[in-house]
Amino acid sequence: GIGFVLGRYRNRYRTRAIQNTGEARVSRALTAKFRPPNYHLLNHLTLRVGNETTQIDHVLVSRFGVFVIETKDHAGWIFAGARDRFWTQVLYRARFRIRNPIHQNHKHVLAIRKLLEFLPAEAIRNVVVFTGHGEFKTAMPDEVFNLPRLVTFIDGHTAEVMSLNRLQFCVGRLETARLSITKATDIEHIQELRRRFHNDE
Repeated sequence: GIGFVLGRYRNRYRTRAIQNTGEARVSRALTAKFRPPNYHLLNHLTLRVGNETTQIDHVLVSRFGVFVIETKDHAGWIFAGARDRFWTQVLYRARFRIRNPIHQNHKHVLAIRKLLEFLPAEAIRNVVVFTGHGEFKTAMPDEVFNLPRLVTFIDGHTAEVMSLNRLQFCVGRLETARLSITKATDIEHIQELRRRFHNDE
């Protein structure tokens, strides 16, 4: 019945919440340090990119720039090259290929630049933060930080890129884009539930 299916959806979201301890840590650190009115943090921002939707972990909109943040919670040794398509994670002698998160996040940056086209492109920054116990065995690329270094990096941006009014406008535009997708996704979910419910009867 429909209760069972809804239960499955709830479980899936609960699992996602448990997995995202790294994201929660980033969110707490940024909220504690970077407060309104000069900063506004958006978490789990889903946007449409072409025909697909993509989820961005965090977007910190500030008078000093927009920081598009991808969070990774890897353990083990990390071998990384800024331009490489894949990085290597070594964990208990097993080797894993992981997609270069700088490249992954670049798509997110382009989506934000398109929505906020009135800002200079360089004001929207590609940032990757590693929150786990991963240890880089190669030089950490410029766009990649641990959490304390990320806070220092953002704090170091002091040149004003936009006014408070413009900041609020940017946040409004991102929230509107997110909301249109949420509505469409909710409608798709409801239709899927109804279809399954009728099939179960």
